[in-house]
Amino acid sequence: MPSQRVVIVGSGPAGLTAAIYAARANLDTTVVAGWEAGGQLMLTTEVENFPGFPDGILGPDLMARMRQQAERAGARFVDGDVTAVDFRRRPFKLKVGTKELEADAVIIATGASAKWLGVPGEKKLMGRGVSSCATCDGAFFRDQDVVVVGGGDTAMEEALYLARICRSVTVIHRRDRLRASKIMQQRAMANEKIRFVWDTVVEDILGDEKVEAVRVRNVKTGETREIPCAAVFVAIGHKPNTDFLRGHLDLDERGYVIADGPRTRIPGVFVAGDVRDHRYRQAVTAAAEGCKAAMEAAWFLEGTADGAPQAQPAAGAVAAQGAPAEGS
Repeated sequence: MPSQRVVIVGSGPAGLTAAIYAARANLDTTVVAGWEAGGQLMLTTEVENFPGFPDGILGPDLMARMRQQAERAGARFVDGDVTAVDFRRRPFKLKVGTKELEADAVIIATGASAKWLGVPGEKKLMGRGVSSCATCDGAFFRDQDVVVVGGGDTAMEEALYLARICRSVTVIHRRDRLRASKIMQQRAMANEKIRFVWDTVVEDILGDEKVEAVRVRNVKTGETREIPCAAVFVAIGHKPNTDFLRGHLDLDERGYVIADGPRTRIPGVFVAGDVRDHRYRQAVTAAAEGCKAAMEAAWFLEGTADGAPQAQPAAGAVAAQGAPAEGS
């Protein structure tokens, strides 16, 4: 029997972990890395909360090591982005540039991209005080003054986390009231380390080698001023990278894939990482989900579920779900 083909879309922690497990399971494994290979860890400097690196590791270095491990296990890599898919029947089809890949199982691990402010200094100081993840980078600014930009639940979660370790947290919000849930507003406003700057937008992030201050403007008065800080945490939301999946998989109102764990509604199509998880958004949780998705894919291709043998349904019944029986 020829090796079963698995295509993994995405090369962040979820996709690369899935590749390691799939390749080690002797599956014919191809990773579509994407033009922005490596995911959000490529935008970070020191990673201190990924197990196994007591002295920390640079985000790009961690991704390079994971890719090397996947390649050593036998996974192949294709550069480019998936622009179209056909999940109506197996083998599934995925378009990458002018190429078309076929797969007996697919793992979607395209992640989510942080929304950025788009102001001067932001890109230059990325990873040097500009961050989108307080849990990832907050410890670097212990006992220092930091800024959080945003007014939703994510921004309040970031502010509350940072208040535990930083000297002060200034929340900058463009409106005169928060969009966060009442309970999150109450918690943030009751914290004596957190202060709010209302009706204000960030116009520039200042600093040569690292963040030193933000220049802000009051949208009602037009007044500008500088707020000294050691870091700026942008918390205005994330956008899951799922545009190519619309009409093919179930997505929620924000665009995240709806799934039962790693399983989507289409047998043989699985999901892992931040493309599904909008709560934890950590490298280690994404890696764990990549492991689960690869194991589910292997079980699916073996005709088993949860590691236990399953009776094979009639070929016609499976075909009606868009996934013909093995060997059909």
